[in-house]
Amino acid sequence: MDLTRRRLMGAGGGLGAALLLAACGGGGDAMPARSLPPAAPGEPRRGGTLRVGALGRAGAVTRDPHGTQANESDYLIISLLYDTLTVPAGRTTTAPRLATGWEHSGDLKTWRFTLAEGARFHDGSPVTAQDVVFSLRRLRATPAGTSRLPGIQAANITADGARTVVLVSDYANAELPLLTRLTTFVIPKDTPDEAIGTAPGSGPFRLDWYRAGNARLVRNDGWYGGTVHLDAIEVRIFESPQAMANALLAGQIDLASNVGAVAARTVRGRPDVRTVRRPDDMAMPIVMRTADGPFADARVRRALRLAVDREAMVRQVLSGYGSVANDIMGTGDPAYARDIPQRARDLATARRLLQEAGFDTSRTYELYTTEDIAGLAESATLFATQVREAGVDIKVVRQESGTFWDKTWLKGDLYTTYWGTNDSVIFFAGKTMVSGSGQNEAGWKDAGFDAAYRQAIGTADAGARGRLLRRLQEIEHERSGYLLWGMADGIDLATSAVRDLPTLPGYGRVRLERAWLAV
Repeated sequence: MDLTRRRLMGAGGGLGAALLLAACGGGGDAMPARSLPPAAPGEPRRGGTLRVGALGRAGAVTRDPHGTQANESDYLIISLLYDTLTVPAGRTTTAPRLATGWEHSGDLKTWRFTLAEGARFHDGSPVTAQDVVFSLRRLRATPAGTSRLPGIQAANITADGARTVVLVSDYANAELPLLTRLTTFVIPKDTPDEAIGTAPGSGPFRLDWYRAGNARLVRNDGWYGGTVHLDAIEVRIFESPQAMANALLAGQIDLASNVGAVAARTVRGRPDVRTVRRPDDMAMPIVMRTADGPFADARVRRALRLAVDREAMVRQVLSGYGSVANDIMGTGDPAYARDIPQRARDLATARRLLQEAGFDTSRTYELYTTEDIAGLAESATLFATQVREAGVDIKVVRQESGTFWDKTWLKGDLYTTYWGTNDSVIFFAGKTMVSGSGQNEAGWKDAGFDAAYRQAIGTADAGARGRLLRRLQEIEHERSGYLLWGMADGIDLATSAVRDLPTLPGYGRVRLERAWLAV
């Protein structure tokens, strides 16, 4: 499966009274406990080591920046060691990083990226366009490379001099810089596969040591990207949110990364713990197969959307740490069409649509789910309860993670899924909904949607593209295979000394280079 799901996943977990215990879990060397320093106002201070807990499993660790990072801990480490060409931003969606600027040809097919002057790898060697070409071609050759760089063939990734990278798309693409934000980690040219795990990066931190998913990273004083305040970041792997939260309360870590809503609710009111919320961080849609099967009729899909009590889903599944959604993926996009009327529960219309479609209400339909992330299976159970009021009988089937992703994902008639990167509308459209896309979760083929997508990405004028993106969202809202009932907030827990943590969703949450400690 693609790394943007399990690596960029949101996380949480049940934390009852056990949260208040001092026990902690995870592997590697123990990080010594220390008393909480007092909070202090003022400008960022230089120095200190930020001790971060992140979720992961020792049996799934990877150090390959172009591989599938199933662990949050791995992705955090890799994101601090290696740079991408661009990074997520708030209002503009895409901001410079290793690439300080870019320009396109008149037909929007050829894009030229200019690399930052002074960018160097941790071994002191300069970052060149040839390094970027090598890295992007290597990324393109991975199992998920087609979806990571759609429309970009390896032969069409070239260098023009030492500081210019040229990407040529198979089709006009006004959004191509957006594709370079999440996984375009750059390593030195010709790094052999056996040395990938120890290849130097050019990021704000360099590696001091690494042991089974635990690591110590020290400040890269030569980083081209600006001031880094922390002396070091120590990353500790935890297999459960509960163990990670316990470690925070015991003073063994300073930051519990992406720990989940239940933990936030449990520690509410504690003066020594601060909750950082990242709105619109993760989507947990229900997927209805449109290609064939019992949900192929758009009227049936609309009926199920109308049978859901979205406010109750957010309140019960997300403990209130989230927001109601409107069946459109990409809610964090500045181009998200908030003026499309919010779909509300309407059981009478739902029953009528099911009758008109000839839907067999005497059958029991199976909804497949996993327990990969907190709340996913619970959302399936609550959904089944709610739609029963419209006359639809659903049995929730919980599958082991490996079985689900191998047997159900992309194939099932009805299943839950999750996306822990709240990317743009156009990102999700191209990755999961355009006919023939590699991760078309609902098997959806819609000529009107495909045409609107191609027009949108091929239009340079912002106003015209905005109108096309709205049309794209109208079609998705009306008849796609997604039932997106809500968006979960990302939740970090931190001690009072930790300052300037990132608040952007998805990939934005691992950018800790601006954090500092008030000590």
